[in-house]
Formats: sequence, C-alpha cells, structure tokens
Amino acid sequence: MAFSSFSFGLFLLIAFFIYYMIPSQKRWAFLLCISILFYISYTPRHVLLLGFTTLITFGGAIRIEKASSARTKKIWLAAILISCVGLLVFFKYFNFISTSAASVAGLFFPNIRPVILKLLLPAGISFYTFQSLGYLIDVYRGQLPAERHFGIYAVFVSFFPQILAGPIGRGGLLLPQYHSKLTFCYEDITYGLKLMAWGYFKKLAIADSYCLYVDTIYNSIGQYQGLSLLLATIMFTIQIYCDFSGYSDIAIGTARLFGIHLSINFKSPYFASSIKEFWSRWHLSLSGWFRDYIYIPLGGNRKGKGRSYLNLLITFLVSGLWHGANWTYVLWGALHGVGQIIEKMLHLDKTNPSLKHPVKKAVQTLLTFAFCTLAWAFFRANRIQDIGYLFSHFLVGISNPITYLKTAYTDLSLSWNAVVFLVLPLIPLTLFDYFSLRFNVIDKISALSPGKRWTIYICFTLFVILMMPAASGHQFIYFQF
Repeated sequence: MAFSSFSFGLFLLIAFFIYYMIPSQKRWAFLLCISILFYISYTPRHVLLLGFTTLITFGGAIRIEKASSARTKKIWLAAILISCVGLLVFFKYFNFISTSAASVAGLFFPNIRPVILKLLLPAGISFYTFQSLGYLIDVYRGQLPAERHFGIYAVFVSFFPQILAGPIGRGGLLLPQYHSKLTFCYEDITYGLKLMAWGYFKKLAIADSYCLYVDTIYNSIGQYQGLSLLLATIMFTIQIYCDFSGYSDIAIGTARLFGIHLSINFKSPYFASSIKEFWSRWHLSLSGWFRDYIYIPLGGNRKGKGRSYLNLLITFLVSGLWHGANWTYVLWGALHGVGQIIEKMLHLDKTNPSLKHPVKKAVQTLLTFAFCTLAWAFFRANRIQDIGYLFSHFLVGISNPITYLKTAYTDLSLSWNAVVFLVLPLIPLTLFDYFSLRFNVIDKISALSPGKRWTIYICFTLFVILMMPAASGHQFIYFQF
C-alpha cells in the first residue's frame, strides 16, 4: 500500500471518516487497528517482530523505572538493547557480515565461503527499532516516565504514517498526544492536506522524473563516461532530497489529518553553508537520534578536540551502516564524518563570522552543495568499484566541451522538452525552500484572500499533473532502510 497508490488514498479516506465518527477517547484504539492493518499490507509475516519489539520495550521500560539500583537498570537496558539490536542486525546485516568475514578469511583460507540466508528485510525495522530504543533510553535516563498504557504505547511504535520511514518520533512529544482527547481540528486537517500535496509534488513531479535517468546511468555505470556520470550524480542529489523530504511531508501531513503533530524532518538542507549545518537540516529525526544516543554518550565534545573528532567519525560510520548493508554506505558516512572534522579544524562551520558576507556565504553554500553531491555518489553506487569508475571517468572528454555536452545529451536520451520538464519543477522547489528559511510558506499562502490562494491551489494542481512523468509511483528510496 504505497503512499502514491490509489489503495492508500482509499484507505486514508475511509480511515479519516471512521476516525472522526467514533468517540474521541477511543480514537487511539482505532489508530492502532489501522496502523497494524497498514503494516500487514506490506509484510504480514513480520508483524510478530513488530509486536515483539513493542512488547519488550514496553515491559522493559517499566522494569527499568521500578528497578531499585543503578546496576539493575543497566542490566535491563543492556538486555533489551541486545535483543532489539540483535534482531535488526540479524535481518539487515547477517549476509553483509558473513560476506565481509568470508572475504577477510579467504585471504588465508581460500576455500571459505560465506553463509547466505534468504532473508526478507522487515518493513520499517530500522525506524521503529530506533524509535522504541530512544524511548527506552529516555526512561533509563529519567527524562521520561515509563508508559503504562500498552495500547497507546503500541500506537507510538506502529503509527502508520511514520512506521516505514519516519520521522523517528520521541516519546516526550508523541505519547502525550495519544493520551490527549483527539478532536476534529479544521486548521490541522487543511494544513495536513496542503503539506501532503507539496510532498506528492516533490515525489511524483521531481523525484520520479529524475529516477529514470539516474537508474539508467548507475545501473549500467560502466557503459558511460564524462558528463553523463556527473549529471546522473547531480540528478540523484535532487532525487533523493525530493523523494525523502516528499515522503516526510506526506507522513507529517497524514498525521495532521488525525490530529497528531510529528516533528519536522527537513529544513532546506541544500541552502546549508557547511556540512555541519547540512546535518542540522537533513533528516533531523535521525541526526538528532545519533547525536543524543550515540555521539553524546561517547563523550561528545566534552573530552577534548581529538576525542570529539573520533566520536564524530564513529557516529557517522554508524549512520552510514544504518542506511544499508553495503560498504558504499559506510564510506558515505565516513566521508561526511571526515568532512565535518576538517571543517571544524579549519573553522569553516556556520559560526564563522566571515559567512555574514553574502558573497562568501554563497560560495560556501555552493561548496557544501558540491561536497554533498559528490558524497551522494557513494550512497547511490551499487558497488565500491562503481565509485572508483565514476570518479576516474566523469571528466573524460571535458577538453572538448561541445562533445562533452553532446555525449551526455545522447546517453540520457534527452530532448528539449525533457530538459524543460526536468528544470521547470525546480523553480517552485527552490523558491519554497528559500522562503521557508524566513517563514512558513504554507501558512503564508493560507493567509491570502480566498481568490488569491485558490488561484494558487488550482494552478499548482494543474502544474503537478502536467509535470508528472508517465512512469511515476516508484517506491520511496528510504523504504529500503
């Protein structure tokens, strides 16, 4: 039941009307039912794993809170962490670990072969595991009381708009909302619909359009060289942002329809003027999770510069590995970690006073965007060898600029109409992100007179329909994580 499918639209419509027909004090139970139904539509065989994680973290949090000594609390925390992370590692990383270990052992014992299991990755396991463990750690730290209502806690873990790809919620923000009297709010509903519309625009009109070209190049990367490789990488930079932030907008907007406020997940990341600032704008729920539950517990920046650099690198290596069982993701994480370390050493982060000068800030923003774009090549590459090929071949032919351009034009099967359809949607995207740095664009449009705002709504709807590619509706990228 993909977010971009007709079945999801029908599911959402029916769920919305039933939700507001039942008594408000029972709406949490309905949210739990439809969330489980939604999850079963993806991977019915793994609903028991979701139930296990929910049950063990719910009971474990209560045990931790009731524990009479710090040692007992640590034992309970460690046992639950090992159980939940163990499941995640088994399903997501077993084959990766087995293959990597066999490769190393093969240097000494040539006949060693990896053990490969045919495992289907449970939908959303990375997200709901992190969400439930974040809650558990908050209870352990005494920052949050243990939830005593199992049904409401189950909604917290399994809430259908966010279970597959976040945003990763915090217990302190969401649990009180599920306990509250969830009532009909016109402002929430209209805002949610507008945010969903913007998310669908980014996904269907931009991400899915760019996906066609990116997949063509990266899935047969050895057949191309020159500008084709560079353009495909730039296109992926746009694709992944529109795909994931589009999903986040749809998820947050969908939650608003039911009176639930999820945390914002993106803040115009490509306008960042440093790598550090980029990570304060990109996938905020995950970067905040790693900061609070890995970087700070490791010591953060409290134990000197050298230790803070090491902690930063470890955090980003884990972040890279979290994204997938492939060394390309680990290298992507390492690149961002090293980039931030160098940035701190050279005092190039956002706190640099020289960035107050608009020209210097613009240059820094372009350099940050270029760094992130090249780093995305590691993220998108299917193999490490593909990364080496890309960086050794994307400048081939640049000495003859006309041929360099023509080859890419032919490789990507572009036409002038295709170029227009690729570039035109970037105009409203760029404007929206730029003005979002100053004010809430949706609220600003909503405050206009009825004639003006409805003109914008109608024109926007027609524009989305016009810009959508024929082959739209691709799976969201982050659903695989």
